[in-house]
Amino acid sequence: MAEAAPVAASDAELLEWPKKDKHRFLHAVYRVGDLDRTIKFYTECFGMKVLRQRDIPEEKYSNAFLGFGPEESHFVVELTYNYGVTSYDIGTGFGHFAIATPDVYKLVEDIRAKGGNITREPGPVKGGQSVIAFVKDPDGYTFELIQRGSTPEPLCQVMLRVGDLDRAIKFYDKALGMRLLKKVDRPEQKYTIAMMGYAEEHETTVLELTYNYGVTEYTKGNAYAQIAISTDDVYKSAEVVNLVTQELGGKITRQAGPIPGLNTKITSFLDPDGWKTVLVDNEDFLKELH
Repeated sequence: MAEAAPVAASDAELLEWPKKDKHRFLHAVYRVGDLDRTIKFYTECFGMKVLRQRDIPEEKYSNAFLGFGPEESHFVVELTYNYGVTSYDIGTGFGHFAIATPDVYKLVEDIRAKGGNITREPGPVKGGQSVIAFVKDPDGYTFELIQRGSTPEPLCQVMLRVGDLDRAIKFYDKALGMRLLKKVDRPEQKYTIAMMGYAEEHETTVLELTYNYGVTEYTKGNAYAQIAISTDDVYKSAEVVNLVTQELGGKITRQAGPIPGLNTKITSFLDPDGWKTVLVDNEDFLKELH
């Protein structure tokens, strides 16, 4: 049997880049049927703040950015409202967002008092110590509430389901320089989770990848769109992603370059399960905010 060809030196050097790059989770983008209704729910029930809003009538959409702190330092949600579209299909692949709070029981009571939909009452996780609850927002997106002492990043997780966990872990490690922070197998419930990120769970936002035994495909729906992550070099990062997709699957959906009219440099791609990520130039992002 012929030996595998050695990786070219330039490719090997390129694959070192994600570990040196300055990455940060910037925002999650998803669609909602009534922007004012969602803003009201997130501000009154979760305690988020509206950070910025814009209306683009020529393209028939509006969006709003909400979070627990300024975009320069916090992960936020970017809500998109497309004129006249009042509902979306979330699909079976998107899991949840998570919010860390010092008192899950109190937060759940506050949300219940405001008419929120509690889908799992607060209490310890099965076979563990963590106290959690689940609620649904007005569009049907699930939020896990996690009891945790003070944290610099309350908006702390995005959970997506994948068909091959080892492949997904390898992809986010090699393409985006994420570390595997934790892997938990729960055979009695027939699933395994992997937490991927750039710092420990209590310090930052993490990507939670879930594999349900025997399930290799999910529907994506048309509600959840993507996560945005920062990079110091969009062009070099796009080259890395291109290499990794050749090995593991996925594809570049937008070549690296500036957005017309904004000049913010981005690239976007799908992972092997079809989940979309947009990489945004660090300096351009800060300029755009200001």
